[in-house]
Amino acid sequence: MTTHGDGYLLDNRQTEAGERFDAFATLFDPTTFRHLEELGVGPGRRCWEVGAGGTSVVSWLAGRVGPAGRVVATDIDTSLVAGAARPPVEVRVHDVGVEEPPGNDFDLVHARLVLVHVPDRERALRSMVEALRPGGRLLLEDADPALQPLPCPDEHGPAQELANRLRRGFRRLLADHGADLSYGRRLPRLLREAGLHRVEADAYFPFASPACAALESATIRQIRTRLVTAGLATDEDIDQHLANVATGTMDLATAPMISAWGIKP
Repeated sequence: MTTHGDGYLLDNRQTEAGERFDAFATLFDPTTFRHLEELGVGPGRRCWEVGAGGTSVVSWLAGRVGPAGRVVATDIDTSLVAGAARPPVEVRVHDVGVEEPPGNDFDLVHARLVLVHVPDRERALRSMVEALRPGGRLLLEDADPALQPLPCPDEHGPAQELANRLRRGFRRLLADHGADLSYGRRLPRLLREAGLHRVEADAYFPFASPACAALESATIRQIRTRLVTAGLATDEDIDQHLANVATGTMDLATAPMISAWGIKP
């Protein structure tokens, strides 16, 4: 995840990153795979997975395109996806907001929870469209934390109030590092403005799932030092929140994920 400021807010090399990607896979893979199936990913297809992070989507794509296909998985930090680098998968270190695309004949380009963190989102989107062959499909999936900003929409007690306060701190850190917290809702318009046809979109909003709790715990532990250093929380606040999450009794939510797709004419 590319960010402004001093280093990465959510670094792939931190211990908690793998836990976060596992939670993302549990929460969002069924939605992503449904869209990819509907977009016609099959044997022999050439796919670019942008900001791959973990391996779940890359492995699914590899299974669908088979030995005659190609999957290029890119990220600015490939430490968590490197293990998938076997035919038909090629793993590359690549910054979609800065570098040229790794080709211009892809049948599918997909990015999930990537562009909201990229400073030059406009260039990144152009790059992904340029990478498509005529008739190729683009699927972008990104969060919209401003659309539903609370981990506890039912704020009925001190534990929920604390969770929501810490999430406000997290959103502030994201914004300070260049994230666009209302980017997801703009995806359909941006795809049309990029020249894609037959643009559609939907949204998925996970709520009260064990994976939501796992994601919350891993995220707070990963940004703990940042929250405390910025004066957005105390160590006592964070310890209490993690203990509350560990009880399994909190109905936690994630930000809605907006999925938008279209076809290059």
